[in-house]
Amino acid sequence: MPELSFPSLCRLQPRPSGVTIDESFLTEDKSTQNRKLLQKRRTLPYREIFEFFIEDFKTYKPLLSSIKNAYEGMLAHQREKIRALEPLKAKLVTVNEDCNERILAMRAEEKYEISLLKKEKMNLLKLIDKKNEEKISLQSEVTKLRKNLAEEYLHYLSERDARKILIADLNELRYQREDMSLAQSPGIWGEDPVKLTLALTMTRQDLTRTQMELNTMKANFGDVVPRRDFEMQEKTNKHLQEQEIQRTSTPRPDWTKCKDVVAGGPDRWQMLAEGKNSDQLVDVLLEEIGSGLLREKDFFPGLGYGEAIPAFLRFDGLVENKKPSKKDVVNLLKDAWKERLAEEQKETFPDFFFNFLEHRFGPSDAMAWAYTIFENIKIFHSNEVMSQFYAVLMGKRSENVYVTQKEIVAQLLKEMTNADSQNEGLLTMEQFNTVLKSTFPLKTEEQIQELMEAGGWHLSSSNADLLNYRSLFMEDEEGQSEPFVQKLWEQYMDEKDEYLRQLKQELGIELHEEVTLPKLRGGLMTIDPSLDKQTVNTYMSQAFQLPESEMPEEGDEKEEAVVEILQTALERLQVIDIRRVGPREPEPAS
Repeated sequence: MPELSFPSLCRLQPRPSGVTIDESFLTEDKSTQNRKLLQKRRTLPYREIFEFFIEDFKTYKPLLSSIKNAYEGMLAHQREKIRALEPLKAKLVTVNEDCNERILAMRAEEKYEISLLKKEKMNLLKLIDKKNEEKISLQSEVTKLRKNLAEEYLHYLSERDARKILIADLNELRYQREDMSLAQSPGIWGEDPVKLTLALTMTRQDLTRTQMELNTMKANFGDVVPRRDFEMQEKTNKHLQEQEIQRTSTPRPDWTKCKDVVAGGPDRWQMLAEGKNSDQLVDVLLEEIGSGLLREKDFFPGLGYGEAIPAFLRFDGLVENKKPSKKDVVNLLKDAWKERLAEEQKETFPDFFFNFLEHRFGPSDAMAWAYTIFENIKIFHSNEVMSQFYAVLMGKRSENVYVTQKEIVAQLLKEMTNADSQNEGLLTMEQFNTVLKSTFPLKTEEQIQELMEAGGWHLSSSNADLLNYRSLFMEDEEGQSEPFVQKLWEQYMDEKDEYLRQLKQELGIELHEEVTLPKLRGGLMTIDPSLDKQTVNTYMSQAFQLPESEMPEEGDEKEEAVVEILQTALERLQVIDIRRVGPREPEPAS
């Protein structure tokens, strides 16, 4: 018979009387049973060894038995505690499931409410469109009724005049009948009846003509008040308006007070303020204050190395203020533009600007000059050279805008020079007008008139008056152009805004909505059919910030996946040189 191990012998022993086996674990779930079985297997060797010690060490058997019983009692207590917590665990699982179901129900309810709100929004939008259509229909009806009213009024006037003419004809017939009766009884009168008849006829004609003139005067001047009453009423009305303006409006600032504060005294302030409105005078005053504060600074605090800081301003510590004059800053910026136009433009404009300063002033002073130039161009908004350089440097405007505008001005000067056959620097107003129309065929008559007035034309001018056209393209020492070139720039910015406004109107969507690449391309081709493919691709690349090499071909399914918020796309197009290429085709008559 093979020898049995101690555990096997223990298992073969009969169960002691009074000892019960806890079999509740049979009703527990499988995972709990496995866990308990694993725990029992881990403690079983120790239990058996301890029992073996009890049996072998007779002297310490009572003590060891007490220890064993104490541990057994503690384990039994822990089992009871675990068994008591099992229902709580199940309840916790149930509560968790209930909470999840409630959350899912709430989400479903919110989703349903959102869908209802979206439907309500669509219904309201349709209602708004319907109301707008009704408004347009009512406006058309009002226009039609006004037209009918005017026609009816003219009809009634014609009937009134015809009635007067008919009455005059009836009177004439009655007078002729009386004349005939008088002619049949010549003995009654002492004079020649023929002569009297003729005199009576002439008198009646005069009376008719006078009556018609009187009726005309009443019709034309029946509502006219005497001049004296009109002048008195006009004077009273003007006085009341002045009182109302003084009561409700903000007092107009007295700009003459600035002459004693601005450096240079009254003469310089008069030069700065000449031809400027209140808004422009505020800019001038702010520039004077800013330049004064700038001259007082000896150092600028470095802006650090943050990602939001432009690369040419990344520095820690104090930077010296070089304190150049306004003229020096303008000349430096002009030199920078000349060098920029001469190179191949492989680097970004901010990097080029800092490299230019390093070449001009050396690496040790480049950062000081970068801070100095930046602070100056940030203040002087009214200076063309500074404001345009600042816009390009900060990415608010593409440098192509500046370059193209300069090329247009140069081309215009060339056209005027070609028209000056005598090379005297003079053109007649008629030649000036012809050159403007040929150079800018898309400009309206109103825009051409504005350029003529900026160039020196006025109401008393004649076509033969001579104009010194070269003076229109001159600049002062601070880079300020003449009003003619400034007007060209203003018209370009207005035309760009109008071009983008027409594009938005053609797309027919709100600024916060998304626009796809095909839809934006189609809108551009609709408002400007003369655009070539390369120009359209350039605009699309800018609007969607995609390299032209990565843009999908026209008609490709991938085009629909390229989307952008309309406002963002228009702001990006505002940065570059975007302008109308040809006239917009007239819409087909309905």
